[in-house]
Amino acid sequence: MAGKAAIIVHSGDMDKVYSALILGNGALSMGMEASLFFTFWGLQRLKKGGLEKGQLSKMNMFGLGKWMIKRKMKQAKVASLEKLIQDFKELGGKILACDMTMDIMGVKREDLRNDLISDYCGVGTYMNEAKDATITLFI
Repeated sequence: MAGKAAIIVHSGDMDKVYSALILGNGALSMGMEASLFFTFWGLQRLKKGGLEKGQLSKMNMFGLGKWMIKRKMKQAKVASLEKLIQDFKELGGKILACDMTMDIMGVKREDLRNDLISDYCGVGTYMNEAKDATITLFI
């Protein structure tokens, strides 16, 4: 492999989850390893039915901004979050769910998309990913 990317997905905002998945897929397509560590509000997007629920980080305008961005993305033929996360898994990416966040926020394994999650883990697992990474990002 040509390196490794370790990305923390802290935000659950739609545009930031898009960024994490696009960057993760980009790394995988370049022959790198990639892991996404979903924690705090990012973990909420791994809930069943939660992937598309995040609002925009800026200019949400009571949901109108999100509607406008999604419409523009559809016109530009940008893949959906569901397609991007499926591609990420199929390309060999790891999706890590923070078990401390699960405890703090009362999230149970059965609440999450277990078909996507590679491991339920803590900071130690992420740090092992990050210590060997050539790229680390916090989104």
